[in-house]
Amino acid sequence: KGHESGTLVHGLLAHGIAGGDIERPGIVHRLDRDTSGLLVVAKGDRSHRRLQRMLSERLIERRYLVLVHGTFPPALTVDRPVGRDRRNRTRMSTQSDRPREARTHFRRVTAYPRHSLLEARLDTGRTHQIRVHLEAAGFPVVGDRVYGRRGDEGGLARQFLHAWHLSFPHPETGDRIEVESPLPSDL
Repeated sequence: KGHESGTLVHGLLAHGIAGGDIERPGIVHRLDRDTSGLLVVAKGDRSHRRLQRMLSERLIERRYLVLVHGTFPPALTVDRPVGRDRRNRTRMSTQSDRPREARTHFRRVTAYPRHSLLEARLDTGRTHQIRVHLEAAGFPVVGDRVYGRRGDEGGLARQFLHAWHLSFPHPETGDRIEVESPLPSDL
């Protein structure tokens, strides 16, 4: 919202993608601002409806790579509702008056002396879910200016969060689709 041009929505409209509504044509799920990687876009209304149903039925697997501060355990599931923060309405929080179910599974990929590289797998898809769950668990995302450690961005211009893997059944054929996106050069 608030951008006249240069967004994904503008690009999709220019290519004739019209599934879903005009404000989010074809977009089945979203990524946080400054999060890189993959997302699912449908070319038409029928596929859009089917893919959104698959997302709500948890048939679309989304995995992210995320670098956090601290030594993370080998695996951890955070099952804490997320909603608008009680004190700051621009932030999401596990301390909310109107929380919604949220569950994220984390697996440590690599442990570094002061950081850990994790894979995050979403069961639900709340706004800022991964970042909020990691902050609540005491392992903020490196470079996250909203939920991270202030002044400790590690030289990054954005948070270290990348949607690297998507897996889902094709909305028409049912064939399994798996796609991966390598980490971009800035991460």
